[in-house]
Amino acid sequence: MSSNLDTEKPLAVCPVIDSLEQIGSQWRLIVLHDLQEGEKRFNELKRSTDASSRTLSRVLDDLREMGFVDRRLEEDAPVATYYSLTPKGRSLCPVFEEIESWASEWLAADTESPVESPPQQ
Repeated sequence: MSSNLDTEKPLAVCPVIDSLEQIGSQWRLIVLHDLQEGEKRFNELKRSTDASSRTLSRVLDDLREMGFVDRRLEEDAPVATYYSLTPKGRSLCPVFEEIESWASEWLAADTESPVESPPQQ
């Protein structure tokens, strides 16, 4: 006899998992982190992130759709498209700072040379 637990959907999605599903892809994180420095043109983002045009366009569209990034079109010659963080996107800045602090403490330890084991007697 199967349990109802096997077929029931969870009543609430874990906020951490839900958040990571929105911002957790490699390219989304890179673009969000890069835009913390301020508004950038598409080609500036392309150079600084090393993303292909196709990938960057897709990621920027996704982030705009989710409300993290704003797009501004300047029609004066030459025409330019600028991207910046929305208030929702800027609210991630302290999160990135905390992740950086955590990584400095915990990931730096993983890259250091391992401690030698004491000699066996």
